[in-house]
Amino acid sequence: MTTAREPRIPGPDHPITVEPTGARVRVLAFGQVIAETSRALTLREAAYAPVQYIPLDDVDQALLTPSSTQTYCPYKGEASYYSITAGGESRADAVWSYRAPYDAVAEIVDHVAFYSDRAEVVIGS
Repeated sequence: MTTAREPRIPGPDHPITVEPTGARVRVLAFGQVIAETSRALTLREAAYAPVQYIPLDDVDQALLTPSSTQTYCPYKGEASYYSITAGGESRADAVWSYRAPYDAVAEIVDHVAFYSDRAEVVIGS
């Protein structure tokens, strides 16, 4: 049995906001800068911790390897994943992206986010 993936609209029971971070954001892994930007977006969703979405153009894409992993969020859409590989080390599925996000979060198109347990995300300075 297949179930239709019906998009859900954020609202009072599951709020989502996307705003410019307004500060420099750096992402580090394996002692290397993976990304650096002043154009990050902060996505706040319900009770989850805020997430930094960084323009893919501001990421060292040579350090990202596409993964076959995909997940689905009824509020944001289909997520695709990347592993970070640098200095002979790799962290699987450390980065995700919504290539065609739902309208409610359309601003995050062409942006990626990093799991904080697989990369260090530094806001400011």
